[in-house]
Amino acid sequence: MSILPEYEKLLFSARAKQKENKTFLHKLKKQNPTDLDIVTNDFHDEAFKKIDCLKCANCCSTSGPLFKNRDIDKLSAELKMRSSQFTDKYLHVDEEGDWVLNSLPCSFLGKDNYCTVYSARPNACREFPHTQMRNIVAKLPITFLNSMICPAVAQVVEDLKGHYIKKGPIYRTDQSSGKFSKSKN
Repeated sequence: MSILPEYEKLLFSARAKQKENKTFLHKLKKQNPTDLDIVTNDFHDEAFKKIDCLKCANCCSTSGPLFKNRDIDKLSAELKMRSSQFTDKYLHVDEEGDWVLNSLPCSFLGKDNYCTVYSARPNACREFPHTQMRNIVAKLPITFLNSMICPAVAQVVEDLKGHYIKKGPIYRTDQSSGKFSKSKN
């Protein structure tokens, strides 16, 4: 199943705006607005009203999660195999010492874009794309990367820019300091 054109358009835009988005998210992290979690979570909910993961699966097709030992144990139990058999068959240790998939797309992604091990999926998959979590300020660097993988995150980043920059009555960016401040309008 291929990604829908409207989702591809969001990803294309995020890739084209890499520098702008990285700068914005870096400034947002430095500013750390008190309402960031609430605003981001709301934008996350709105994005997923329009974007259906089962019509995309780009995350499972183009990137993979890090597997922690508890993920390996849970998945190997689900698949009725020993942990060592699971790692031998599906994983390898990358240059940073993390367990990652041997190949992409994910071995557990079905042709219908359903996860064949959904109930036992790794924690990184459970939490993806991280825009629904608390302490989003700590996750802004991964949000930047995920915006080029997940169309919903690309939309969340655009919505955040609209909220914190483009809507002058809420916040504006002081170009010299890079700080967000309450607009005096």
